[in-house]
Amino acid sequence: MQKQNGFTLIELVVVIIILGILAVTAAPKFINLQGDARSSTLQGMKGSLQGANSLVFSKAAIAGEEKKGSADGTTLGSVDIGTGTNATTNYGYLVATAAQLKNALDVNMSDSETAGFDWYIKEGANATSAAQIYQAGSPRYGDTSKECFIEYTPATSATTSPQYVVKDDDC
Repeated sequence: MQKQNGFTLIELVVVIIILGILAVTAAPKFINLQGDARSSTLQGMKGSLQGANSLVFSKAAIAGEEKKGSADGTTLGSVDIGTGTNATTNYGYLVATAAQLKNALDVNMSDSETAGFDWYIKEGANATSAAQIYQAGSPRYGDTSKECFIEYTPATSATTSPQYVVKDDDC
């Protein structure tokens, strides 16, 4: 009788199970789902900020406040956005402060990382300077060298629009 060489069915099943376990433990290291989720969250916040700014500018234009402002933030406008607190504007767009963005976006935001909020903002030198908006728990939280934030630069003249730049290299 001739002896057959090969693998038994049990040996093949064991190898398939081992490969499945390895794939489940190794796949998350190669698929950066958490980083993609953080980047998507930043893109969502950017869209919310753009939408809010469009509505605020529309209200400012109706109220005749779209021309009020200054490059250094010393002269600012104000518009009723229906929240009970007027939005402070520069050339019709939201200024980059935690209070104003919190008011217009209805988000849980602070300018202090120790406050336990969902979103944080590193404000610029004044209300018209660029600000960095980032989420609690992101790599940017507690480490200012990490790029996982939205950089919001308000309008600085009547002919410029706000700038929204998502920096997600370290997400």
